[in-house]
Amino acid sequence: MESRWRKAKMSLGLNLCVYVPRTLDDGDSPSTGSSTAALVSPVASSSSAATSANTTPTAEQRVKGGAGALMPTTPTPTSAGLRLSKSGSKSFKKTCAICLTTMKPGQGHALFTAECSHTFHFHCIAANVKHGSNNCPVCRTKWKELPFRGPLPGEFPQGSARINPVNGHQNGGQMTILRPLPRARSSGRLHHMTSLLPDTDRSVFNDDEPLDSLSEANEGSQQGCLRTVEIKTYPEFTEVPESTSERNFTVLVHLKAPLAQTLQTSSKLGDGNSLGTTRAPVDLITVLDVSGSMAGTKLALLKRAMGFVIQNLGSSDRLSVIAFSSSARRLFPLRRMTETGRQQSLQAVYSLTSNGGTNIAEGLRKGSKVIEDRQAKNPVCSIILLSDGQDTYTVSPTAGVHKAAPEYCALLPYTSNGCQQVPVHVFGFGADHDSVSLHSISQTSGGTFSFIETEAAIQDAFAQCIGGLLSVVAQDLHVKVESLHPDVHFGSIRSGSYSSRLADDKRNGSIDVGDMYAEEERDFLVSVNVPPGYGETALLKVGCVYKDPLMKETVNMADVQVKISRPAFVSVQSVSIEVDRQKNRLHAAEVMAEARLSAERGDLTHAVSLLEDCRRMIMGSTSGQSGDRLCQALDAELKEMQERMANRQRYEASGRAYVLSGLSSHSWQRATARGDSTDSESLIQAYQTSSMVDMLLRSQTMSRSSTPRQMRHVKSFPARPQPR
Repeated sequence: MESRWRKAKMSLGLNLCVYVPRTLDDGDSPSTGSSTAALVSPVASSSSAATSANTTPTAEQRVKGGAGALMPTTPTPTSAGLRLSKSGSKSFKKTCAICLTTMKPGQGHALFTAECSHTFHFHCIAANVKHGSNNCPVCRTKWKELPFRGPLPGEFPQGSARINPVNGHQNGGQMTILRPLPRARSSGRLHHMTSLLPDTDRSVFNDDEPLDSLSEANEGSQQGCLRTVEIKTYPEFTEVPESTSERNFTVLVHLKAPLAQTLQTSSKLGDGNSLGTTRAPVDLITVLDVSGSMAGTKLALLKRAMGFVIQNLGSSDRLSVIAFSSSARRLFPLRRMTETGRQQSLQAVYSLTSNGGTNIAEGLRKGSKVIEDRQAKNPVCSIILLSDGQDTYTVSPTAGVHKAAPEYCALLPYTSNGCQQVPVHVFGFGADHDSVSLHSISQTSGGTFSFIETEAAIQDAFAQCIGGLLSVVAQDLHVKVESLHPDVHFGSIRSGSYSSRLADDKRNGSIDVGDMYAEEERDFLVSVNVPPGYGETALLKVGCVYKDPLMKETVNMADVQVKISRPAFVSVQSVSIEVDRQKNRLHAAEVMAEARLSAERGDLTHAVSLLEDCRRMIMGSTSGQSGDRLCQALDAELKEMQERMANRQRYEASGRAYVLSGLSSHSWQRATARGDSTDSESLIQAYQTSSMVDMLLRSQTMSRSSTPRQMRHVKSFPARPQPR
């Protein structure tokens, strides 16, 4: 047996053009069944090569392969190399700690055993090392030698000789290499090594993949069935006596975004036209916490959630992933999610391991840098940030009422014109995350803050978010209001977190709404004074202008006028249910913020009392008495907050994050994910759009098919009915 293996080794060595010395295994007794063939490096320096035959192996790093999976290496001066297991190995059966699938020789996959004795699929561990990890994913031992993949056959530069030319299939023509880690004093070798790992020290991220040339070519041949943003107005009262003046008369401005456009596209690849629903492509950057606290189930579920995101992006969408712990690294540049792009992205994400501290600022800085340095730009751009802990590098961990994060705000990205920020949608995970700082990041950037209370909800929370991002139908939307009567002046504009302005003469105003998802709604309350009048009084007009991201056109909507009747006498004034409903929503949001301040000061009793008074006021209002569903949902949400403020421990664990997520949702009028114990399954989800619901159902269907137990649904605030 020993003679046969020796001949096989010599034959393999001759074919690979390398010298194959005898190894310690050659002297093993045949009964041990451990004979191996070792391949020794021909790429060592000339000084090392002279003594390589006498070099003793310093690591037990080997690659084990089944039939058809022989993977030649570029060996090292330490004689670490391939170990070829004999076919017919009976008992070898393990699970790869990276992909969690069974490892067994003979299945066509090379296996790698590290110096710490843990074994992995070679392609899994090579990808892990390529993306910056030098430690064992299982025991965290720092390796002295690293495995990585060589270039593809077409990637060799012209004029360079290919090492180990072998006829036949060898892992898709790729070369497997074991490379020693560089020593600190070897600056030249260190530079070579860092070029193989993620660009953690790269100063400019301008290597994004070009946009889809086919979609760009078809832009000019798109004939749109263009739907526009709908504007409706509701005065507080439709009739005001002619002799009466009102000082604080409320008008509701209601906007509703259209459905996703249906476009007729003339394809240059065919003869006919294709009709279908299309959307604006997205540049998405995900900034993911992979600190030590994410180990285990958290990281596994995060990888699965990212897999869902990757699989649901289109070929024109681009994705880049930033992973941060004690430092941050970009796993890959903005890459189109073609079939190849998806596979490469999944491999990079699945190679992530957890260790170290939590440096949120560094992760955010790199994510912003990717956006600012990109050479090409898709119409829609956003960042998704997830963290489960306190920032241990940038911000003091002591929480307070007025805790701010100026370091974060200075790192937020802007668009190319320098005036519009890119929204950062933030996800606080678990009971230990810094909800105040994360909420500050989202609020400053125009994004949302979601509270993921349970591990199983990560994927659903991501699904709801990207369901919106993949359905943007209006950008840079601005609302204009103008007085139509010389004696009508504006008192205030209640727009939540959206920026609003009033002219000095109080006769003009505006609201910056920004992006709107398909079917999304926005409600703003404008207060004016009403002078005495006769017959009919024209109070104001409302218009809006926005950019269609798909057609790349500016859309100016016709103005809508607000008029009221002025009879001599009004027997009963009936308040508008729509206006009253939105007054209740804004009042509830104000009380939530006030209750949180009381809770932060330690006065939980007063906080609970404020919420209770608000509940009574809402349910006693005109809309509440009519059984309005939004009022019922507000009451349920306020009750949930009361329960989460029952004691200090529960408030710290989940109450603060729950309230902040609710404030984010109401201030932007956009769906957020929250831990929720209220029974709201029968209620329509507030601020959710059809695209969000479809993506959420897709996620939940996938979760049910991949796990034996029903996963908990993402809860968000139940919604308003359609205005009549």
